[in-house]
Amino acid sequence: MMRFRCFWGVVLMLLKTEFRLGQKKVRLGFFVGSLLVISACSPDSAYKAAKENLEPTGSTPVADIVLRGGTVASMDPDVVAATAVAVTGHLISAVGDDELIAAWIGPETRVIELEGRMVIPGLIEGHGHFMSFGRSQQIIDLSDIRTWDQAIGRVARAVDRAQPGQWIFGRGWHQEKWDRVPEDAVDGVPINRTLSQVSPNNPVLLGHASGHAAFANEAALAAAGISDETPDPAGGTIIRDTDGRATGLLRETAQRLVSKVGQAFQAQRPESQKRAELRERVLLAGEQALAHGVTSFHDAGVDFATIDFYKEMEAAEELPIRLNVMIRGRSNAELEGNLAAYRMVAQDNDFLTVRSIKRQVDGALGSHGAWLLAPYADLPSTAGLVLEPIEEIMATASLAIEHGYQLNTHAIGDRANREILDLYEQAFSIAGVPGQALRWRIEHAQHVDPADVGRFADLGIIAAFQGIHSASDGPWIPLRLGVQRSVQTSYPWRDLIDSGAVLANGTDVPVEPIDPIASLYATVSRMTAKGELFIPEQALTRAEALASYTINNAYAAFEEHVKGSITPGKWADLVVLSDNFFTVDETDIAKLRVELTMVGGQIRYARD
Repeated sequence: MMRFRCFWGVVLMLLKTEFRLGQKKVRLGFFVGSLLVISACSPDSAYKAAKENLEPTGSTPVADIVLRGGTVASMDPDVVAATAVAVTGHLISAVGDDELIAAWIGPETRVIELEGRMVIPGLIEGHGHFMSFGRSQQIIDLSDIRTWDQAIGRVARAVDRAQPGQWIFGRGWHQEKWDRVPEDAVDGVPINRTLSQVSPNNPVLLGHASGHAAFANEAALAAAGISDETPDPAGGTIIRDTDGRATGLLRETAQRLVSKVGQAFQAQRPESQKRAELRERVLLAGEQALAHGVTSFHDAGVDFATIDFYKEMEAAEELPIRLNVMIRGRSNAELEGNLAAYRMVAQDNDFLTVRSIKRQVDGALGSHGAWLLAPYADLPSTAGLVLEPIEEIMATASLAIEHGYQLNTHAIGDRANREILDLYEQAFSIAGVPGQALRWRIEHAQHVDPADVGRFADLGIIAAFQGIHSASDGPWIPLRLGVQRSVQTSYPWRDLIDSGAVLANGTDVPVEPIDPIASLYATVSRMTAKGELFIPEQALTRAEALASYTINNAYAAFEEHVKGSITPGKWADLVVLSDNFFTVDETDIAKLRVELTMVGGQIRYARD
């Protein structure tokens, strides 16, 4: 069993800076640019051996690639004030100043002149949906529309190209981001009359940006057998107007009534066509990820068939980035029959790992599906939806402990977060296992009652948050919760990290664009898309933010021994930024560009 030594702190950008080590305050003096890593753990004996084996012998250069003349944000407390990195094969050979790294340069070494730019560890998407992201590039993109008429226009163009009866799919609309909605809107969302008019013969299903609602035309509702009398499914709502007519809006599990029919239609295609489409999704998602500096991706909810497809692509060396997969089983019985066979931990230069399970207790705040302790301010008739019964998630918790898996549960509302914290605490107690050893996660952790904030650290629960959500959701959250409740519960990152919790950042792509720079900016500024500050006292420092996208996300996947910091012996997953993340003006963080992305020592993206 590999032993680890762990460090807790922040990047020290000042000569003397206080940070918290456990419950103690520590004052250290480092030169500007020194780094002390939040939740950075590195293997003792094996790690030291790897470093020693990579030291150059005599004057023989061994590096394949050297990056020099820049600033290295290593996220490693033992690697400070570095300006250059040497890479041999898929590993980081050495990190230091230009003079030290010069010993690694030989006739065949490729030298990349940084010219003052910053090198950071490969960015890790802490929570996204990889295949959905690829699919979003194959269907109608509605993420940028500002009116319902724009959505209708894009569907009309798709209908012109479609065969009669062919299903049409789109995703990305969000009514709170529109300039206006039609006057006959119900719950702030249009009815499907105009959508049915432009597509009378083609079923249309348009997914909400959050993934927690969808909009269907009459042809799609009819194909699914949904009438005005169809009862709401458990955990979902078929929205109706004052006359009881289904409007086309389907919240949470209700959208599955239509999506499963659309999927069945798609399944009729030749197997070769379906597999080619899946492969294209992987490549499209990977291409965009690499362009944004993402070298690893926590894939939040994948079935066993998709994992099998990933295995095939990994075997063919076609996976463009590293995937850490959370299993989303159809039932606990299915999980129990497959968990042992599918568990895969990180091995040498691995591109696919599977060691966590995804569950979901509630929905999204935007669709009134988040489970709250009190009713919605703008819809007092509901306090949200429970999508998966607590009893079923508890049974999954037992399976996770039995088979050595993490449990990562979606919880957005303050009631949902409390229920899952209670559930995790009970599971740890029954099993007699400390939560710190299991590293279970709450995905999103968006709205947390102040009484529950400290429980994350006490129980060893990781808060897997998405910084960019504060920018896009901030303007309308007070509409759902009211101002006071928003301030008390919404995105309490500062409170969580001050209490000792580990925070792991992401974008929830395709809910948001796969843009870590935008998410980092939102994390440190709390600036919304409308140019207003949203509870700025909950912002993180730049050091905490970068750690949340690198070493913390590695820790959150049990992979901090191979990634997350620029450390000799770790995988050479590196990103070059156009400027220094720590020193540019705050407003200029959003302007930083990814210049180069390296995965396992291979340059997989370079900006033109």
